[in-house]
Amino acid sequence: MFEKKLPILTQLSRLRGDAPWVLRAALALVSVGAFGAVAAYATAPDLNTLQVTQETVVESLGRPPVSRIEAAPIPFVREERIGPADTFGTLSKKLGISDPSAYTFVLADPLAQKIFEELRPGKVVTASTLADGRLVKLTFPLNDQVNSILVENRAGRLHATKQPLPLEYRTILRSGEIRSSFFAAADQIDLPDSVTTQMADILGGEIDFHRTLRRGDRFSVVYEMAFMNGRPARAGRILAAEFINDGQAYRAIWFKGGSADGGYYTPEGRSLKTAFLRSPIEFSRISSGFSMRLHPILQTWRAHRGVDYAAPLGTPVRSTADGVIEEIGRQGGYGNLVVLRHGPQYTTWYAHLDGFAHGIRRGTSVRQGQIIGYVGRTGWATGPHLHYEFRINDVQHDPLKVAMPTGQSLQAGQMGAFRQHAQEHSALLDRLRTINLAQLN
Repeated sequence: MFEKKLPILTQLSRLRGDAPWVLRAALALVSVGAFGAVAAYATAPDLNTLQVTQETVVESLGRPPVSRIEAAPIPFVREERIGPADTFGTLSKKLGISDPSAYTFVLADPLAQKIFEELRPGKVVTASTLADGRLVKLTFPLNDQVNSILVENRAGRLHATKQPLPLEYRTILRSGEIRSSFFAAADQIDLPDSVTTQMADILGGEIDFHRTLRRGDRFSVVYEMAFMNGRPARAGRILAAEFINDGQAYRAIWFKGGSADGGYYTPEGRSLKTAFLRSPIEFSRISSGFSMRLHPILQTWRAHRGVDYAAPLGTPVRSTADGVIEEIGRQGGYGNLVVLRHGPQYTTWYAHLDGFAHGIRRGTSVRQGQIIGYVGRTGWATGPHLHYEFRINDVQHDPLKVAMPTGQSLQAGQMGAFRQHAQEHSALLDRLRTINLAQLN
C-alpha cells in the first residue's frame, strides 16, 4: 500500500511551494493519514507468536445436608386358588399370611364371616402381606360372582367392607362341532356351562336340542367374559350365536334397544323369545315321548300324555314360562307335583319330584327358567325322572311339537340401529364359520 501512495506524495511535494496555503493544509492531512495507516499495519501482532498461559484453579465445594428417608415396607402380593380340602387356615398359609389377629378378625366380624361360609373350591383369592406375614389386604370373591369381601389394615386396625369385584370385560369367540352331544362339544372347546345353557335357551325355540342334533352340526358363539387380575372370573351374556343344524343355519343377535331388558333376535329382527321353553331340564335325555307305550308299572298299553326326562336324582327343574303355582303337593301316581298356570289357556305339570324349591307355595308367581323343584322318583316311577305335561284348555299336547307363541318383533323405528348392530356381530360369526370350516378341511 505504501508503494502505491509514494507517487502521489511526490507529486504533492512538487506543488507544495506553488500551492496556496489551503493546498498545503490538505497535503499535510493526507500525509498524516497515509503514515498513520503504515503505522497501524506495522504494529499488528503475529498470532503465531502469542504466548498462552494456563492456570489450574481448584475450588472446594461444600457438601449439601443429607437427611435419612425411611421407605415404607413393600407388601408382597399373592394369588391362590381354593382347593377342595382347603380351610381358611390352610388358605392363609398358601397366601403367606402369618397373622393371628387376621384369623381372629375374620372369625368375629359379621361381614368377614362370609369368607368361612363361602370357601368354594376354584375361587381365586388375593392377599397382600408384609415380609413378616402381617395382613395388609385380602380380596375374597363372593358366590354371587359380582361382589367381594375386602379385609384391609387401616392405621393398624383391620376393617371389612363389601366391594364390587374389580372386573375387566372381554369379548370371547368360540366355535365347535358336534361329535356326540352339544354339551360334550362345548366342553371340548372350554365353553363355560352357563354359556352353553344360554345358547340352548336362546335357540331352543328353533332347534330341538334333545332330538334333532346330528353328528357334524357346527356352532359358533360370541360372549362376554369377566376377568379379575387377568384371570377368568365368570362368563357373561351371549352377544351373538350361530348353530348349523342339518345344514340349516340359525342365528341370534343380542339387542338392547328391543325392550327394557333387551332380547335376542334373528338377523332380520324377529324375536327369538318364546312364551315357553321347550324343556324344563337342561341337557337331559328323553326317556319316553308323547305316544302310546307299555306302562312300566301297570304293564298295559296306555297313552303317555307327557314327556319323560331321565336325569339324576336332585337335578333342578325349572318353570318353562312365567306363571302362578296353581297346585303343589303329593297327588297319586304323579307323586310330588307342581302345576303352573300361564294365563287362561295354558298349564304345565311337573311330576315325580323329589322336593320343591324353597319359598314356593300355592299362589306364588314364578318367572320363566326359575327353579321350582328337583328330579325324584315319587309316585308311579321306576327310576329318577321328570314327567312333564303341556296342557291347552286342560288337554295334553306334545310340548316338542306344539307351536309356541313368540315375542314381539322389532318396530320399524328400531330397525336402522338394529341392522348396523347386527351387521357387526354377524361379521364375527362369519369369521368364526370360516375358521371352523378351515379346521375341518
